[in-house]
Amino acid sequence: MEKNTHQHSHSNASPEETLALLEYMLGHNRHHAQDLENLSANTHGEASRLIKSAVADFESGNDKLEKALNILKGE
Repeated sequence: MEKNTHQHSHSNASPEETLALLEYMLGHNRHHAQDLENLSANTHGEASRLIKSAVADFESGNDKLEKALNILKGE
């Protein structure tokens, strides 16, 4: 299994960079949630239930990110 090497800091990002990164990450997360939903269709029983539950968790987190994004945009 390949180790995740995504190791860099966004702590010094400008407000514009933060907004752009948050927009990107929200879209990226939504895409992954859809991928997981599709995977759940290829599984059965407890595995399918757990994947669907994880998708619901993703969607809940994405809703919070979207609200934060809207606040930052002044909406």
